[in-house]
Amino acid sequence: MRAGGGMGRTKEERLLFAAAAFLCAAGIVCGALLAGSLGEEQRNLLAADLSRFLLKLSTEGVPQGASSFWTVYWLHGRWLLLIVLLGVSVIGLPLLAALDFLKGVLVGFAVATLAIQHGGRGVAFSLVAVAPSNLLALPAYLAASAAAAAFALHLVRFRLMRRQGPLLPAAASLSGTAAAAALLLAAAAAAEAWLSPPLMAWAAQWLVPG
Repeated sequence: MRAGGGMGRTKEERLLFAAAAFLCAAGIVCGALLAGSLGEEQRNLLAADLSRFLLKLSTEGVPQGASSFWTVYWLHGRWLLLIVLLGVSVIGLPLLAALDFLKGVLVGFAVATLAIQHGGRGVAFSLVAVAPSNLLALPAYLAASAAAAAFALHLVRFRLMRRQGPLLPAAASLSGTAAAAALLLAAAAAAEAWLSPPLMAWAAQWLVPG
């Protein structure tokens, strides 16, 4: 029975991961559409802010090193902690879906904004600026979200409806996934602290006139 339950939880987490990935992808599309639907005045203001940022980036670079790593990792850690707490609370289950969608919106909006303002060069810059850390961070968030949702559903089925059933396997699964996600987010923070800054400073020169 335990083996079957473990297999069931694994299959359920895979389905939940696929659902989280779908929500994130939908968020990316919506973020891109949102960037494209901005009014002319909003686009001009955004373009001015973006130009100032790129000019500063090409001339001064961005902070990097251990202090930057811990700052970024703390931000990732708070998101991860929020995901776990939403799963444990059960009532936060809908918010897990909202977080997955929001992450996608942020990525889609950033990439689409650069593409609208700078065309193909903007897309190339976004790949350098956004891709390295997000290729590590997004799977970590999605896996943690799926595990948290599975834990919440386990609580609903076996503690709220039946009022019986083992809690330890589900808690261990959530804890293990959260720990693995924390390690992956550490790698993402390292990429953001040491790899992305010089790449962004180099790539920003493509987009700065003159």
